[in-house]
Formats: sequence, structure tokens, C-alpha cells
Amino acid sequence: MDYNKFSNYFGLVAHYKFPKWLQNIINSWYVKHFKIDMSEFNPISSYNSLNALFTRELNNPRSLDDGFVSPCDGLCLECAKGNNLRAYSIKSKEYSIDELLGKSLKNGELDGEFDYINIYLSPKDYHHYHAPYDIEILSLEYTPGKLFSVAKSALIKHDNLYAQNERVTLKVKLDNGKLAWIVFVGALNVGKMKFDFEPRIKTNANLAPAFYEYNNLNLKKGEHIGNFELGSTIVIISQNGAINYNIKRDEVLKQGQSIAKLG
Repeated sequence: MDYNKFSNYFGLVAHYKFPKWLQNIINSWYVKHFKIDMSEFNPISSYNSLNALFTRELNNPRSLDDGFVSPCDGLCLECAKGNNLRAYSIKSKEYSIDELLGKSLKNGELDGEFDYINIYLSPKDYHHYHAPYDIEILSLEYTPGKLFSVAKSALIKHDNLYAQNERVTLKVKLDNGKLAWIVFVGALNVGKMKFDFEPRIKTNANLAPAFYEYNNLNLKKGEHIGNFELGSTIVIISQNGAINYNIKRDEVLKQGQSIAKLG
């Protein structure tokens, strides 16, 4: 099965605007099937395509907890310390940090132990992502790849899945001067990943790899970064002790919720 082509075709259907009466039925089915809480969003009938419903925006910005906050809604699949450039997507399934980060990682930046968290966004989740803290974006790397599912059922079958999939990696500097990498991993049916500050990035479009560096590109905590179309995964990798997490595996997270303190 060609997962990239399937995702492209699914994207065409998701963007199609059916007659209003039929679109309302489709939207209602989707919300009921995935048990979506619509209390923070516009009514189901206001979305003229399935993609518009996928990428729905909050009616009001969420309040932000103290400390380092979750950049998105989702499920924490793993939150732990890694070592020797190896981490786990889920228990017993490893992925390679140097393969995942590519050019974004320079020699010596992640020697020894490091901290990481994997957050899975399911089809029911709010699909936008926000700055988890005040950050300076140093670079963006786009890496083309597969579009395998990143749900638990797929992760359990594959080692190194995150490093095989299409992804965008932001290398950032934190207030404490340490480095972190925020990796947005594409997945089955994820037609696009969008970034407000970088219109040159068009994912799932068979593009060549790209690498951009920035000067004085700063985002405030909670500031909108961009969005997925449908669900996916965000991985945050940080230098040892830079981020001290206070959550555990299998916790449900909400964007703006405190998940750590800076070291």
C-alpha cells in the first residue's frame, strides 16, 4: 500500500465541499464517531468540509498554566530519559535520535542522557500547535518520508517509525540557554503540516529536503505555530536537565496545560 498516495487521495475528499445537508451529516458522524468535545468550537454546521472540521480553531485562546506547557492536545505515549541517541516511541520500540533530527543536530549537542516526550494527536484532538514556552527558533528542517500511521497499533509493529516518516524539526533555544528540538511527525491521512512563520514549507508534496536558519525569530509561550491536518505526533527532545517533566506515560494532555518546569 502506498501510504503517501492514500493520504493525498484522502486529502482531496476531506477538502471537498459536499452539499450543505450532506456535509452536516458527515460532520455529525465524525464528531459522534470520535467522541469530539465541541464546547470550545463553532457548531458542527459551520464547517463546509471535513478538513475545515479537522482544522477547527478555538473560539477563545486557552489560559496557560505556569511553567512549560503542552504544545497541543494529545496522549503522552512516552516521557522519559534517553541515552546514546536512542529513545522509545512506546515500550520496547526504539527510534534513532540522530536519524530523526538529521541536520538539526550537531555533534556533541546530545551526548549522554537527554529528555524526551512523544505526544500523539488522534483524529478527535485539536490539531493546532503552540509554543510551549518562550523560545527562539534557530532552524527548521523539512525531511520527506513515509506516511505510516503513528497510532499505538502501528508503533508496536515498527522500530524507528518516527525517523521514517515525513517530518518538520524546529531547533529552539530555551530561556535557560539550553537546546530543544520540536519534531512534527507526519502520518497517514495527514495531508499537510503548516507553519505560520515559514510559508515555503508544503508537506506531503514530494518536495526535496529543506533546511532554513533564522536570526531573532522569537515566539512567546502559547503563540500559535501552525497546524496538522488530521492527527499525528509531536516529539520534544531536549538537552539533559533542560526540561523537567512532571507527567507520565498515558496521560491525556491539553494544549496550555503545565507538563514541566525548566531546569
